[in-house]
Amino acid sequence: MAAMKKALIATVVAAFAMFIGHRFLKLKEVTLASREVPLKHLNCHYLDNIEYGAEDITVLKDGLAFLSTGLKYPGMPSFSDEPGKLYVMDLLHPIPTPVELQIKGDLDLSSFNPHGISVYTDETDDSVYLFTVNHPQHKSQVEIFRFVEEDTLIHLKSITHPLLYSVNDIVAVGAESFYATNDHYFISDVLHFLTIMLGLSWCEVVYYSPEEVRVAADGFLSSNGINISPDKRYIYVSDIIDHEIDVFERQEGEQLVYLKSVAVGSLCDNIEVDHRSGDVWLGCHPNGMKLSKFDPEDPPGSEVIRIKNINSQQPVVSQVYADNGHVIMASSVAAIYEKKLLIGTVFQKALLCNLK
Repeated sequence: MAAMKKALIATVVAAFAMFIGHRFLKLKEVTLASREVPLKHLNCHYLDNIEYGAEDITVLKDGLAFLSTGLKYPGMPSFSDEPGKLYVMDLLHPIPTPVELQIKGDLDLSSFNPHGISVYTDETDDSVYLFTVNHPQHKSQVEIFRFVEEDTLIHLKSITHPLLYSVNDIVAVGAESFYATNDHYFISDVLHFLTIMLGLSWCEVVYYSPEEVRVAADGFLSSNGINISPDKRYIYVSDIIDHEIDVFERQEGEQLVYLKSVAVGSLCDNIEVDHRSGDVWLGCHPNGMKLSKFDPEDPPGSEVIRIKNINSQQPVVSQVYADNGHVIMASSVAAIYEKKLLIGTVFQKALLCNLK
């Protein structure tokens, strides 16, 4: 009897050890820990005034670009003790230069920690509303601003809700409505790590409006960047750990219907969409392990990926830019306007590149 008990215990321990070993191998796989990308550079220069990252960037049809900087995010390096800031720049200017936006209103700027951003233009009066994910004291809330004059934002409201508990990015679909991604299912970093280890696809996309708040889509390992097609018909979501962009059709009543996933082969962060062509542009992390175990001697690289014809039967995925971290580290967004490409990062600088 004792021998059988020992054998049973040994079997259980061995099975558990095999399971843990398999999950660690899976973790290395999902973080692309062994991936190295060859250099693929463009004609680029650093943007002035951006020293502590431009985690997200969005560009209007008229070439006006908004940038969020200074993000402090759990597990990521941060090189500034100052609050985060928002910038604006005119890509039609001969020498585009980011200008800090002046924020007016009752928002506590001492703990401002901007993350994902989105812009909504009211076509009835051309009012521009800037939506920003904010993490004061590492909480999650969404700020809505109205853009006025050349460099001023008027803070309109702060939005919190139990379903908006771990917001990464948003896409505005009205003056007070948006879709938001939650990149964690659990607030606890330990429990979040366990969900990744176990491959639990529990993250969600939430729809918010003053009238209703609900889960619009689920089944993500970690839902990250989100954006919308130029015709407003499709919503794109980056499942960063699954190395895919998920495509949803936006139907009546703000219902999202899953259509397909497009494999991108990298840990893609934020999503931007070319207003003219509809091409999807992605700022990606080619090796997630280097990002999480930041070492300035072996820095995390950067990668920009473009998807042409994403809604067709044969979307075309191509690499546009790649660096080993010695020019730019931890790219998180790539925004296109005509032949100008902006590449933002989680915590470092930003590039402006000219495409041929």
